[in-house]
Formats: sequence, C-alpha cells, structure tokens
Amino acid sequence: MQNEKLEEFNNYIRFRKVAVIGLGVSNLPMIDYLHEQKARVTVFDQRTIDQIPKDIMDKIIEYSFEFSLGETYLSKLQGFDLILRSPSCLPTIPELVAEADRGALVTTEIELLIKMCPAKIIGVTGSDGKTTTTSLIYAILKNSGYNAWLGGNIGTPLFTKLPEMMPDDVVVLELSSFQLMEMNVSPSISVITNITPNHLNIHKDYEEYIEAKKNIFKYQDENGILILNYDNEITRDCGKEALGKVIYFSSQEKLENGYIVDNGIIKECEDGVRKYIMECKEAKLRGVHNYQNICTALAATKTLVDTEKAIEIIKDFNAVEHRLEFVRETNGIKWYNDSASSSPTRTISGINAFEGEDVILIAGGYDKNLDYTPLAKPVVDNVKSLILMGQTANKILDAVTIEMERQNKIVKIYMCDSLQEVIDTARRIANSGDVVLFSPGSASFDMFKNAYDRGNQFKNLVHNL
Repeated sequence: MQNEKLEEFNNYIRFRKVAVIGLGVSNLPMIDYLHEQKARVTVFDQRTIDQIPKDIMDKIIEYSFEFSLGETYLSKLQGFDLILRSPSCLPTIPELVAEADRGALVTTEIELLIKMCPAKIIGVTGSDGKTTTTSLIYAILKNSGYNAWLGGNIGTPLFTKLPEMMPDDVVVLELSSFQLMEMNVSPSISVITNITPNHLNIHKDYEEYIEAKKNIFKYQDENGILILNYDNEITRDCGKEALGKVIYFSSQEKLENGYIVDNGIIKECEDGVRKYIMECKEAKLRGVHNYQNICTALAATKTLVDTEKAIEIIKDFNAVEHRLEFVRETNGIKWYNDSASSSPTRTISGINAFEGEDVILIAGGYDKNLDYTPLAKPVVDNVKSLILMGQTANKILDAVTIEMERQNKIVKIYMCDSLQEVIDTARRIANSGDVVLFSPGSASFDMFKNAYDRGNQFKNLVHNL
C-alpha cells in the first residue's frame, strides 16, 4: 500500500537543500534516507571531526555531503529548504529562528513520522514514568496480536520504517519536551503521566517546558483521546484545553470516571460505578507510581485490547531496566538500580515504593537547576541512611539538613567522590533486611555518559561484591 504523504515528501526533498543538525540516534538513519532520495544535504554537529565516530564521517564523505562541525557549527545555517533538528537542538536558538523566519521548514524526525504515519499513534509524555508506561502499552499491544512499533525516546527511529507500516498497525511513542517543542501535530491517543520541574538548565523557563508538553494533545480533534494524571494540578487542568475525550487516572481520588488505585486495588470507574480490575500486588511492578502507570496503560489500550487480556500481560510485565530494577541480594541486603531517576520527584516515588522497609538511599549527580527541597521530607521520614555524590550532593545535603533540624531528627549522611566509594560505603553500613536504592534524582552527565551508563556501572559494581 503506497503512503501518499511519504511520496509527496520524497518528491519535495529531491535535489532540495536539507540541513541535518545533530548526528544523534534519531538523525542517523535519516542520513541514508536523504541520500537515497537525492537531497542536497549539509550535516551540522557541534562535535569536532575527531569526536564523531569514524564510520559516520566515512559515510558523510562517501555521500558527498557537506558538513559544518565544531563550536561555530551553525554559522553556515543559511538558505535551506528543510532543517531536521535533533531534539537536543531547541527550535528557539537564534540561527533556527532566523531560518524559519526566512521560510525554511524546521522539523524533527519524530514530527515527520507523526504527520506521515498511516497507523494509529499512541504518544506518551510526562516528567516521570514515560518509559515504563510506553513500554507497558507496547507490551499489551504486541502480546495482543497487533503489529506494534516502539519509538521516540526509546526503541529505534521509525521514520525510515514508514514504508512498512500499515493502517491496522499501532505506533507507540515516548516523547520528550525537546521533541514536542514547536510540534504542530498530535497523536490520536495521548498520555501525560505528570508534569513537574525538569530540564530547567535547558528550557528558558518552566512555562516553556509545560507548553512543550501540551503539544502532545493540542492538535487532536474531537475524536482524540487524552489520558491525564488527576493528582497533578498541571495535568488535571490540561483537560480543560482538550478537544477530544479526556480520561483521568488517580491514586488519591475516587473518580466518577477513569482509573484509580484504591486500597491496593486498581479499579475502572464509569459514572460512579467502580469495577475491580486487579490487585496491585499481582503486578511485578512495585510502587504507587507504577500502579498509576498501569492505570495509564489500561486507559490507553481500552479501545484496542480486551481488558482481561491486558491484565494478563500487565501481571507478567517486568520493570524496565534502570527503573526500580532489582539487581541482586547479598547477605540479606537487596540492591535496586533506579538510575533513570533524574529528578527529585522520581526519587520520591522510588523511596515510597519501599514503604515499611529500611532504605539506604544513594543520590546526587549532574545539576539541572532543580529544587531539592521537596526531596528532603521523604528522605528524613523514610530513609535510614543517605549516601551522596556528584554536583547536586551539597544541594541535597543542605535541603535534608534543614528538614532534619525542623523535625529534630537525624539521618546518617555520607559524602562520596566516586561510585566505587558509594558501593563500598553502602556495603559497610547496610544490614540484612535493608534495601540499597540507587536513585540519583539528578542527571548523569557530571560523571557518566548517560543514565544507562550510570546504571550499568552501578550494576557491575554490585555484581562484583
């Protein structure tokens, strides 16, 4: 079956000037695609030629693409018909604004995918819980017989897979604020798990971050479905702006309609009637935030999959790697890797997942200009010992110290300079029955390549104990 929108795009870019900004995961497959379509490509990247992998540079040279690299890499961004930016290159930077004002189409691989996809799309965004929710929705669809595709922030870039996609397929996308910025198209089924301050070291302000998130539903029509967290004030208010159907989920309110977590039971509510779905303890996922993720996935797949089948799949679903991932037990001590926790709210969710257990929390990392005050009370209330490392260690220490003085309570705090020192300290102070939770509440870029590298290094050290 021919994809007419894709054919129209292919005809448009043929022999036109196309800029590819950033040689990250999303843009690499586009290099081959644009070459096949005979576009006149210039590649831009702020790394130097020595910092870009040799196989990528060899391909650029083989294709006779022009390139502009290094610190002033955008100085030659002029006169292009189409500009494909990587998510990390925000559309608000002056060079992109100038080209857009001149008439260039500035877009991303993911926006083009949404505009040209013949299949139904489910999009998931939020400050926390995106990856688990997206993965759970994908698992429900895949194991229910759908030809499902997983992409966006996870999976693989899907634009080049468009020729293989059919109308009966379902595409599930995890979408970041950077991908959603300036986007003028929305998935037919959209999810916002929550919105809390994040990436404020990159976004102009919190308002810009919130507005980017809202693009996931702003361009839906009356047939769209929007799934929102009722417990989060910002996402709850998003329902007032929706054009289509709104479905809420909550772990704090007994909704008239939607999905709730109520006394350890997940229920579906319709006109005040609450229908039993499953007990939370039947899921392998743990923590209230994950029970909310289950509610979200049920809402997102309700029109596509029988609920009984979805429950069966949910019960068998394991935690996504680096998200409250059980690593091993040593001498009665349980070690958990929650390295994907890159904000205080995620770490709070991690702490709350171990209610009634003695937790040794490992936190700290790269500073995204976030406020750590909200983390202090959960730490003082629920954490036995706190081990800190990285740029945010002192910010967390200051917040926790103030809270300890307020409560007249003491949590033992240890400051470390390396992950090895962190592991050695945790092993020394932990007793049988304790949980050691590696949930940094901060980004990873001060000491690691990314959150996955950080989590893998943690797991390797724990496995070597």
